[in-house]
Amino acid sequence: MEKNKFAVIILAAGKGKRMNNPDLPKVLAEINGKPLISFVLNQVEKLNPQKKVLVVGHQKELVINYIKDSEFGGVDFTSQDEQLGTGHAVMQTYNLLKDFDGDVLILAGDVPLLKHESLKKFINIHNEVKSEISVLTTFAPNPSGYGRIVRDTDQNFMKIVEHKDADEQILNINEINSGIYMIKASLLYSSLEMITNNNAQKEYYLTDIIEILKNIGKSVYGINAAPFDELQGINTVDELNRAAEYYNFINKN
Repeated sequence: MEKNKFAVIILAAGKGKRMNNPDLPKVLAEINGKPLISFVLNQVEKLNPQKKVLVVGHQKELVINYIKDSEFGGVDFTSQDEQLGTGHAVMQTYNLLKDFDGDVLILAGDVPLLKHESLKKFINIHNEVKSEISVLTTFAPNPSGYGRIVRDTDQNFMKIVEHKDADEQILNINEINSGIYMIKASLLYSSLEMITNNNAQKEYYLTDIIEILKNIGKSVYGINAAPFDELQGINTVDELNRAAEYYNFINKN
């Protein structure tokens, strides 16, 4: 295998129900006149992955046409026609990556402020520790609503506990799951076949593969490699406006 060869999956199928524009896919919401997905792809291209796969869904033709008309090349598309969870979304990439011999970096298309330097740091540590699956973590000033990273007394990764399932002790943890992962392609698809939708939302959660792989003895690492400000997703108009303010603040001359 070529040294450190990797592919990227970007999840971009969301409807953005709280963005006040039901006809527009969330990843085409704009900061300074540029769609969110363009910020993500711009940082991804600087990493020079071997493959880039975009999972589209809601109003997918708009997203595909935007990217085909943009400066971004070499992007493959696959469709999640039913919104059945993040695990289900990633499973739609199987036919494009089933024979890929390397790691897969999984990103969200609505996290526009994440810098390639942070991603590179995450990837480098993942490779250095020979992790089989890594979770990008960060410390949140207010971790409410996020999945918490639980570690043992030696600071080794143990598990992710979702906010709704957390007891008082775990709720006091402020290290959170960013929803960004690096995993061997072969392990990704074999573990996705084992997840179920036995939960309140009846969805297939990507986070479930963490416990599955840890239980069969695979090495799992939580890697804190990016500040919280870079990792905030966009789910509402207010969050979009805050992201724009932060982007303009850090990029002003």
